[in-house]
Amino acid sequence: MINRRTLLQGMAAGACASFLGQLSPRQLQAASNHQSTPKRVIFFMQNQGFDPKTCVPEGMTSSGSLAKAKLPEPIEALEPYKERLHIINGLHGQHTSPSHSAFFGALGGYRGSDGVPPSAATIDYEMSKVLPQTLLPHLCIGMDSIENMTTKPTIATLSASGAGQPIFMHSNPNHLYQMLYGGISTGDIRQQHEAQSNLFNQIEKLAAAKGESLPLTDQLRYGQYVQGFEEINGLRERLASVSDHLRKFAPQVDERYTKPEFETDWHDVLLDLGISALKSGITNTLTIGSGRGEIFGAWKGLGVEQQGHNLGHMEQPDNPIWIKIRQYNSRMLVRIMEELESVPEGSGTMMDHTLIVYTSNNADKQHTSGANWPVMLLGNFDGAFKTGCFTQLDGKRPINALYSSLLCAAGAPCDRFNMNEQLASKFDTASGPLKEVLV
Repeated sequence: MINRRTLLQGMAAGACASFLGQLSPRQLQAASNHQSTPKRVIFFMQNQGFDPKTCVPEGMTSSGSLAKAKLPEPIEALEPYKERLHIINGLHGQHTSPSHSAFFGALGGYRGSDGVPPSAATIDYEMSKVLPQTLLPHLCIGMDSIENMTTKPTIATLSASGAGQPIFMHSNPNHLYQMLYGGISTGDIRQQHEAQSNLFNQIEKLAAAKGESLPLTDQLRYGQYVQGFEEINGLRERLASVSDHLRKFAPQVDERYTKPEFETDWHDVLLDLGISALKSGITNTLTIGSGRGEIFGAWKGLGVEQQGHNLGHMEQPDNPIWIKIRQYNSRMLVRIMEELESVPEGSGTMMDHTLIVYTSNNADKQHTSGANWPVMLLGNFDGAFKTGCFTQLDGKRPINALYSSLLCAAGAPCDRFNMNEQLASKFDTASGPLKEVLV
């Protein structure tokens, strides 16, 4: 019997048969390996742009090995991990019209703007669909100032499951901990979890009953609201069914949760929760929004007093403020790798089957045209991606081509990701994934 996942993969493969014929035997094998081992992908999106001078080694103007290169100061924490690193320069996102941010367009590869709903699913959600099913297919966490994370514990600006269907980021670690581990906790956390569960169940029933009396057009809109509570309650039940397993991975709650001195305390514990969700197998797709996909963000815990929009008006290269922020991000990337490296999986470790995509929701800088969109990849996704190298592209292929590469490596190849032929004729000089990045 063919299940829905197999059917979807077959449809995707059929639609891209012309592209598959162009792949080498090694690339075909990498694309087919997705069923042999578990895989996971992490998207780390820093706001305000990613200037290429903060990641491209000095003197490197053409593609080559990173073995003898010295990484720039902002990413120097990755120096011991160069053999796992692939720096890509020269992709573009002009069609996303980023300016302050491309918002959903950064991961969607389409035009995005402040307050504009997503026009299609984003790559992180699409990857969660083709990777092996988990209890929580896709987890999004967002880091910002303590004030913003407190007053707006959830926000949707980066990820979407479809047109007009945003996915919310979790920014209050106390709320996220309750959602993931409240069922196995004790004391106040357990009491709050049970009270919330009862409340959400009552709201779901009440909302469903009240929605039946609305006009049909309003019923459809109201139905999305009801579905949200159904998903929350369903997740709580699924997590409760594996409580013994989850106890091994739940982080220790300390004063960083309840009495954070700086916003970076919450950034750190949000990262803890994201890593724990990956290690426990709750999810295999994690999206991290540093600045939550907007022009905001604060890092007072690093000694950076400036925050938000003002940071975007500062040049990033050789700027001590941006060096601190980027180094902090790099340490987070190292932490993710070390944690996943510590867990045996198959003949290797979890990190061997993982890919981390680090970039910005705003190309290379604030007020950008999107002509250059640098990206760093860490890990090889079970041998699918080249590592230990730098790739310089000519600015003629869009970020969509990278996203096609991710889907190809996950076993669901597509000629174009969220780009029709008319758009591609203007913004893409080829079709299919980037052969420069695949093994």
